[in-house]
Amino acid sequence: MLEKLAKQTAIYGISTIVVRFLNYLLTPYYTRIFDQGEYGIITDIYALIPFALVLLSMGMESSYFRFTTRAEEQRNSEQGGDVKGAKRRVFATTWGITSLAATLFFLLILLLRMPIAHLMGESYVAHPTYVPIVAAIVMLDIWAVIPFARLREEGRAMRYVLLKALSMMLNLALAIGFGIAGLYSTEFGVGWVLIANLAASLVTLIALLPTTEWIAPRIDRRLLSQILIYSLPLLISGIAGTANEFIDRQMIKYLAPGSEAEAMAELGIYGAIVKIAVVMTLFTQMYRLAAEPFFLSGFKKEEFKEANAAAMKYFVMASMVIFLGIVLFRDLFALIVGPQFREGIDILPVVLASNVLAGIWFNLSFWYKREEKTRYAAYITFLGLGVTLVLSFWLVPKFGYRGAAWVRLAAEAAMVVWSYTLSRKHFPMPYDLRRMGEYALLTILAYATSELVEAHANHTTWLIANVAIFCGVVLFAVWREKIDVKALAGAIIGRFRR
Repeated sequence: MLEKLAKQTAIYGISTIVVRFLNYLLTPYYTRIFDQGEYGIITDIYALIPFALVLLSMGMESSYFRFTTRAEEQRNSEQGGDVKGAKRRVFATTWGITSLAATLFFLLILLLRMPIAHLMGESYVAHPTYVPIVAAIVMLDIWAVIPFARLREEGRAMRYVLLKALSMMLNLALAIGFGIAGLYSTEFGVGWVLIANLAASLVTLIALLPTTEWIAPRIDRRLLSQILIYSLPLLISGIAGTANEFIDRQMIKYLAPGSEAEAMAELGIYGAIVKIAVVMTLFTQMYRLAAEPFFLSGFKKEEFKEANAAAMKYFVMASMVIFLGIVLFRDLFALIVGPQFREGIDILPVVLASNVLAGIWFNLSFWYKREEKTRYAAYITFLGLGVTLVLSFWLVPKFGYRGAAWVRLAAEAAMVVWSYTLSRKHFPMPYDLRRMGEYALLTILAYATSELVEAHANHTTWLIANVAIFCGVVLFAVWREKIDVKALAGAIIGRFRR
């Protein structure tokens, strides 16, 4: 069972790494042409966009996967039925409601752009046009959410990745082109970053439309009521979860010590360091793209438990390897951002650890999605949000962006602990805690050894030691899990050749 997940993860992964690498080229570019305050505006905006996307997508991605699976389950039951027609109705309804919500959102923001600009701060009052441009980006991206979900549900990973690549490459080309043309030094400044994104989103949506088979977005009210019962808890938890993930930026903006300009500079540094964790972010993203449709398909209960427990173990193992690869060679990864942003490199291990915990929590979420007990998602994410808010008011005013990094780690840890506790109570899973604990302990010891060597040896010796430490951990993991690297690589290459 896990072979399919591994292949899909690898396909999304290799392709997504290439695509996202193009996008992340913008980080070293922007952090060298904008100052800390200007990059703080970019960080602020791109922290708010995911929140709007979660709000307007309303949990419909997971609902689409679940209700298309229901259609197949009905075919295999005594009820029978038109599976293709049922899937088309699910697609039309979920696409219709998200598109309607996105359009209304854009019109509302357009009408209230000046009050919103005043609410967001002086930087936006000076450039109120930033607000409707961001709203337009959100609208176009929401229109594309369900068509992209349909590609994932149908296993059309390469088409999905190619369309994402189109968006990233166009965004990159326009962003650099605007810089060469000297547009960033004009009064509109950072606004040209948004224009590049808007153009890329529009072209991607147009290219995506033929994959829908020209099914019109149309809301089936009866079906929508069933979907909303399933998706509403996901929406609530999604809002809380995304707020928890990105509210650290807002806390820095409003609570960091000093003036507004100093707070925006801290926000810029924090956003740049978060970008250095690119590999961990990519791994978690590629796993999510493959795992969500995989685990929400028609598994039998015991098969689901076995597959999810095994996937968790391998996810933790891979995450530990990636964590070490970044922290041991952080000097190399620090080159991603401009010199003025590297003062915050000390929070990189904390940011990476938070990302690992976020991935573990994602794995722990599948049981209640499968059992359609999505209310637990709301409970867990509101716990995380509560921890974030309480600790932020204490730590951010004292320690700025460093405090925000530790707050996020504490919130992710709290969600993992409670999510695991709920799983043990309501849906016990055979997680291999001992093996996962081995990998976590090995990672801590390896990192501590590297820090000890750095404190007592020269830089060259430290780098050599880090290479030896990293290779040793990787070889141990391969040996411990008896991974046939050659066979796995062959299977992945064979899938790409199809």
